Amino acid sequence: MMNEKDTNLSGRDVMIGTWAWGAGYNGSKMVFGKKYDETMLKSTFEKAVELGFLKWDTAAVYGMGSCEKLLGGFINGREDIFLSTKYFPNKKFKSGELEKSFQESMERLNLQSADLFWIHRPQNLLENLNDAVPLLKDGRIKSIGISNVSMEDIKKAEELLAGHGLRLGAVQNHFSLLRNDQQPIIDYCNNNGITYYAYMVLEQGALAGRYNSKNPFPFFSMRNFMFSKSKFKKIDGLLNLMKDIADKYGIDRSQIPILWALEKGAVPIVGLTKPEYAEKLSAALKVSLSVEETGSLTEEARKTGVRQQGSWEPQ
Repeated sequence: MMNEKDTNLSGRDVMIGTWAWGAGYNGSKMVFGKKYDETMLKSTFEKAVELGFLKWDTAAVYGMGSCEKLLGGFINGREDIFLSTKYFPNKKFKSGELEKSFQESMERLNLQSADLFWIHRPQNLLENLNDAVPLLKDGRIKSIGISNVSMEDIKKAEELLAGHGLRLGAVQNHFSLLRNDQQPIIDYCNNNGITYYAYMVLEQGALAGRYNSKNPFPFFSMRNFMFSKSKFKKIDGLLNLMKDIADKYGIDRSQIPILWALEKGAVPIVGLTKPEYAEKLSAALKVSLSVEETGSLTEEARKTGVRQQGSWEPQ
């Protein structure tokens, strides 16, 4: 149940992610091996918004609040931005923690309400959803989403919310050419009025085409730990196919996995750290992959034998 904001770009819906923005623990340097300049990020935000990208995603644990602060400063009271942020539950449930986290997020973002608020992992899922109900009913949360979840989690969440006269708004799971096991959930969501958001569609840059076995990720970064040089060797064929398709349409190779995810029925969450990346994304959304191209990418990815999974994912 989304609030009415015109955030769909010519029918090709995407959301812009900010995980790579923040400093500190679980931020840009630790995860991505780079630290991004705030001036550059502000220019990126402005260019993206100029191009019509109005849906933005962040989380309390991205840079431990620093991403939210940056994004809040850039939004600066704009009413046309659709804002999505998340609560990361503790292992042990404690009533009131979700609302506390929500309020802290709103303070960092300089907002009174969230268009979409996520329970970031299914730890004590039903208890946390119960705690979110009052915030949904008083309008501080416009729509509720759940992340890193199974089909069973989704159906339990729907049942609980229905008991309060509410609906589940969104699901956000890891989905990419190298993590292609979500189609039943995507189809279920699309058939039941739930928006399915796909994160890590570019596998933190492994599928962007700028890195390969000869130019791997920065050594001291979490993404290097998740995607080693040996894995890059396994996906050479996939990267080459992506380039062939991108060249056919005159777009950047980094956009092919995004278009693939769109064809599979997902709304991709795309990280942007430079204005030129927003321009590449805007250009690519004018392209639709054919059924044959989507299928050949799927098959080439299957042949790599690579299946990516984050350490935080339950399965």
